[in-house]
Amino acid sequence: MLSRIKQDLKKPKVMILTAILLALALWFTLCLPKPLFNTPTSFVIDDDTGQLLGASIATDGQWRFPYNAEAPSKFSKCIIAFEDKRFESHWGFDPLAFGRAIKQNIKSKRVTSGGSTLTMQVIRLSTRHNRTVWNKLGEIFMALRLEITYSKKEIMALYASNAPFGSNVIGLDAASWRYFGRGPEKLSWGEMAALAVLPNSPSLVHPGKNRQILLRKRNLLLDRLYKQGTIDSTTAALAKFEPVPEKPMPLPQAAPHLLQRFKADFKSNKQAFTRLKTTIKSTLQEQVGDILEKHHQVLKANDINNIAAVVLDVETGATLAYAGNIAHREDPEMESDVDVVNAPRSPGSTLKPLLYASILHDGLILPNSLIPDVPTQIAGYHPENFDLGYDGAVPASNALSRSLNVPAVKLLQQYKYERFYDKLQKIGISTLKQPADHYGLSLILGGGENTLWELTGAYADMARVLNHYNKNGGKYSVDDYHSPVYTKTTAEKPKLEKNGLLDAGSIYYTLQAMEEVMRPGEEMLWQQFSSTQRIAWKTGTSFGFRDGWAIGITPKYVVGVWVGNTDGEGRPGLTGISTAAPVLFEIFRLLPAAREWFDEPAGELVKIKVCRESGYRAGQYCDNAVEQWVPKTGLKAPVCPWHKLVHLSADQKYQMTGNCTSPDNMVNKSWFVLPPSMEYYYKTKNYQYHVLPPFAPGCDQSEANPMELIYPKDGAKVYVPLEADGKRGRMICNAAHRQSGAKIFWHLDGKYVGESSAFQQMALNPSPGLHKLTLVDNAGNTLQINFEVLDKNK
Repeated sequence: MLSRIKQDLKKPKVMILTAILLALALWFTLCLPKPLFNTPTSFVIDDDTGQLLGASIATDGQWRFPYNAEAPSKFSKCIIAFEDKRFESHWGFDPLAFGRAIKQNIKSKRVTSGGSTLTMQVIRLSTRHNRTVWNKLGEIFMALRLEITYSKKEIMALYASNAPFGSNVIGLDAASWRYFGRGPEKLSWGEMAALAVLPNSPSLVHPGKNRQILLRKRNLLLDRLYKQGTIDSTTAALAKFEPVPEKPMPLPQAAPHLLQRFKADFKSNKQAFTRLKTTIKSTLQEQVGDILEKHHQVLKANDINNIAAVVLDVETGATLAYAGNIAHREDPEMESDVDVVNAPRSPGSTLKPLLYASILHDGLILPNSLIPDVPTQIAGYHPENFDLGYDGAVPASNALSRSLNVPAVKLLQQYKYERFYDKLQKIGISTLKQPADHYGLSLILGGGENTLWELTGAYADMARVLNHYNKNGGKYSVDDYHSPVYTKTTAEKPKLEKNGLLDAGSIYYTLQAMEEVMRPGEEMLWQQFSSTQRIAWKTGTSFGFRDGWAIGITPKYVVGVWVGNTDGEGRPGLTGISTAAPVLFEIFRLLPAAREWFDEPAGELVKIKVCRESGYRAGQYCDNAVEQWVPKTGLKAPVCPWHKLVHLSADQKYQMTGNCTSPDNMVNKSWFVLPPSMEYYYKTKNYQYHVLPPFAPGCDQSEANPMELIYPKDGAKVYVPLEADGKRGRMICNAAHRQSGAKIFWHLDGKYVGESSAFQQMALNPSPGLHKLTLVDNAGNTLQINFEVLDKNK
């Protein structure tokens, strides 16, 4: 028997037939396109509940939402009743429907019905074959193959996602939003029935045309559903009263800039699919947009056209609201299409909290250590405070809360800008494209560029580290530092380490200092209301009044606001405190109010003796020390540099030395003594500061020079501007002397130029080139520095 079969297989006809059957079997196996649908889809973003936030049209000009694996039950019942009543039982081809269609076509002498099942229609939508007899036969076999590979539920979902619904609308999801302004899961029976008849005749939806035909088909389907028992008579009757759509509606555009960002991330392979469920909360997104629009209407009177805001959840870094700009596309001058949340801008002073936390982390200062606040010139760089005044010396925490520029530059000079540059990159700041030397000390005052997205994320990182420190048993997770996210991510078990990029104690005192900032329009009254949120916040204003920033932190939320012009135009009054801060606090009022604050990171704090006057670790001459909790790293901080032992006369009116009296006649006393330039400003604002008494007549004063030049400093390079008449102007030199009323005699390049007493200033007119400035006081003390006047014409 076996040998006979082998002989038959060798016969030509049998061999040909076998080959044909094998070819057909192979074709049947491989006949389905891979992928089944390869058409471009719209970019779609949903909020955290799945509600549509926005969508963009596909590259082929169609509103085609990505494949949705869930076809609503209402749609399935409607489309089966209308198109393919035996869909659940056939294998992709319905002979009865096909035979009925042939009979109708012969009777009508034209094609009136194709007899295609929903499965066959999926094949036709996928292959886009012309309607020929051979293609129809091919569709039958491909439909059988589709039924083998896919479940009925999957086939229904493929049909619902790719069927035409009139105009340039493809798929049920797009049709539901384009015609009814809601998702398909929220449609009534009347609305779903109207959509179900459209793929059969997609041209029925057209302004002013075919509405009666659409209405009639919809009502016939409702009658059929009633007869099948799918709906009751009341539902069918009420559904018939519902109007049918006249024309497509605009889709929601609640977060257009986030949609724009999503598209860019998809193109750079940061996102894998064109539909995304975001972490955005629709209600908050809308409310934030309303706040921005309200403030925009006021700000634009000063030609400040743009404003952006972002709200983050601290725990996850999830974005709860993302308003990249105002929404005025009808006015091109507003440039509202620019997503400022992701645009690099000068951050002003918003990096100061990161520097303060970093320098505390390294133990270079304590939270309230005095920092110099005097006129400063470093390698030609001359920072100034916003109010152009000086305090002489100011506690570091107070310098942060008041956002003083000179102390910040002094701190960065001490910390080293190269180290701070590296720290920012580790924290997640990616916009500093130039080397550290390019920015120098100006980095702390907005000399670089940052985005609202990354800066707000960096603030959230600090809050997250502080929240997790106690929960993690006094350890740190590197995963706490990450960029904000706008889609839900899977949290992994943290990898804990003993040390962190910033320790919790330093962060805690940073946020404490930031909470002390006076809120705009509220003075300090907010502290009297227990229901008011505790917020640590910081503002920033870029050079030239081009950018206004405000970022606020609570244990649960971080809010960031930017105000300015996208074209970089500066405007008078465009400061963070006056433009961005009011928006910040109005947004915070939308969030759940709570008085809870960050828990103290007890494991990172230590109680030490601190000098009350200087804020440094108490030294042997600090007779007014207090015990304070400080970050543990503060154990490395230097001892007070400004307390020293002085020798006074018995009546304490003069300083004495061993050259003019015996030690037995001296009174030894601890004294808080600042350098002359710091003392010059400090004593005018701190009346408890006591200036050292003068030396007794005839006593040697060589131990310390009572004079100090405030401007210029030794080695300074300065410009002397030209006046309106073309002549070179004068430079005003400033000096400080410990003894009030002391005379200082000024010499330029060895030539006497004048004297000063009450106000130690001298106007000089040096020519371009190198110069030597010599000061001599009436006690014979001498001070000498070199400086260079630059020639602007060279």
